[in-house]
This record gives sequence, structure tokens and C-alpha cells, in this order.
Amino acid sequence: MKLLGIGNAIVDVLCKVTDEFLIKHSLKKSTMKLVDEVEFKRLLLSLKIEGTVSGGSVANSIVGLSQLGNDVGFIGKVSDDDLGQKYEDGMRKEKVKYLYNKKEEKISTGSCLILITPDSERTMCTFLGTAGKIGDKDINKEDIKNAEMIFLEGYLWDEGSPKKAFDKAIANSKNVAMSLSDQFCVDRHKPYFLDLVKNQLDIVFANEQEILSLIDGKKFADAISFSKEIKKSIIITRGAKGAVAIKENEIVEIEAKSNLNIKDLTGAGDLFAAGYLHGVINNLKIKECLEKGTELSSKIIQIIGARI
Repeated sequence: MKLLGIGNAIVDVLCKVTDEFLIKHSLKKSTMKLVDEVEFKRLLLSLKIEGTVSGGSVANSIVGLSQLGNDVGFIGKVSDDDLGQKYEDGMRKEKVKYLYNKKEEKISTGSCLILITPDSERTMCTFLGTAGKIGDKDINKEDIKNAEMIFLEGYLWDEGSPKKAFDKAIANSKNVAMSLSDQFCVDRHKPYFLDLVKNQLDIVFANEQEILSLIDGKKFADAISFSKEIKKSIIITRGAKGAVAIKENEIVEIEAKSNLNIKDLTGAGDLFAAGYLHGVINNLKIKECLEKGTELSSKIIQIIGARI
């Protein structure tokens, strides 16, 4: 297997909202907030559902890689309930090897309200459900060893207990890539994330805000200096400013595509990572990896949801 993703198995529920809705419910635009099942259902009562999909950040990337013809798999914890079955069916439909044997859990399958405002920004309210309870016993060591690379997400850290799953996966992997996921995650787990980035990961994906928060940097040049110093592959997305890949002393930049009909920024980072990792596992040059990432992210933001 070329690449195995490990992340939150979340059923995405897509809804269009106004800015006033976010203000009314004290939600900060463009961030992810963890909610319990009661709050999730309360918010959902006043919303019109545009669609549902088997989501989660790394899962979106893995589907993108599968659509590009790569041999990929995914591990994410669901319960043996209606949403859990829909999740598994959705991944298999995308030709992803779903490597988790679900069983009935005390907590239901996780779901995420993706609230899309008129400016195409997305604000997420996530009920992690059983997804956030993944542990080392849910990870098959042989699956990890059979993959050329694993891809992890910072979102998994928002429930503490998956640390053993992370450690087991990293200890048995050949190469490790990870997305920092969200500034909320970075701020909450900064010491551990910093150790991961410096000492355990081979490839790191972050946006400009996330990487600066991680290193307590003030300007983008600080992120460049840090990346060169630790001698890892650090890929930083910068929105309208494009993206930058730093590997040791090599710095490669790419401009963002212009004149796009932007409808929804959900999955932009996930599909950028998919395109970039497609390049890595197929031995493309850094510039070509950036180009593929930009191509996929440009496509995804012109449709609703995180599936091309």
C-alpha cells in the first residue's frame, strides 16, 4: 500500500448559514469547535442540510489520493450504527481500503456540522463521538508496516486518548506525514506538536497561522527559518499568497490560482495535502508536488463539500 491515513472518521453534514447565525451561537468563523451530542442536535434543528459525506480531514485527503489512482487505506473509528455503516460504505465506494472492524460502541459515530457562510468560509462544530476514542488496539501493526507512508491529523489530538494510537503508528511506520489541522489544535497541544514536528515527523502540512502559532513566530520569515533549522519537509499554505515547501535549505514557492469561482473552502487544505502527497509517493519533484496540490485545492473550493 502506498499510503495509510489515520484520522477522525466523521460524517460531514453540510449546511449554508448567515454570519448572524454564527454570532447568535457564539461561533468564531473559520474555526473548529468541539461540541457534545446535545449541542450538535440543537444546532442541527434550525438548519437545512445540503448534503452528507464520509469526512474527516485525513479521510478527505485519502479519498483524493484514491481518485488519483493511488493504492491507499484509512483507519478511523466508527460505531456499528447507521452513520457508521454509511461511513464505511462511503469510503469503500471511493476504492479506499477501510481497515477498521467496527463494533457497537457506547458512543455513536462522530459527525461534523460544516457551516458555510456567504463568503465561502467554513466553520465547523464537531461531535467526535467514538472517532475521538481511537486507541492503540484499533491499530494493526502489520497494516502500518505494509504502508510506504502514514498520514496523521492534528484533529485526533482533541480527545487525548488517541495518543497511544499515534505512538504505535509512528513507531511502526517507514515515513510519517501529518497535518497540524487547526490553530485550535496547535494552541491546545503546542509542546507535544512541537516535539512531533522536530523529532518524529518527516512531512508537515500547516497553514501560515498554524505554523506561526506553533513556533510563537511573528512573521512568515520566522517560519522559514524554523523549517530550515529542523531539516524536515514543511509545507505551508498561505491562501491567496499560494504555498511554500521548505526542505532543508531548498525553498520552493507556488502562486495561488486566480479567477476561481469560489463556493466553499471546505477541504481546501485536505485536497492540497492529497495532491502534494500524490507527488511524494510517485517520486515527483517538489515543484510538481506543489502544482498537484494547488490543482486539487483549486478544484475543490469551486464546489460544495470536500469531494471532487
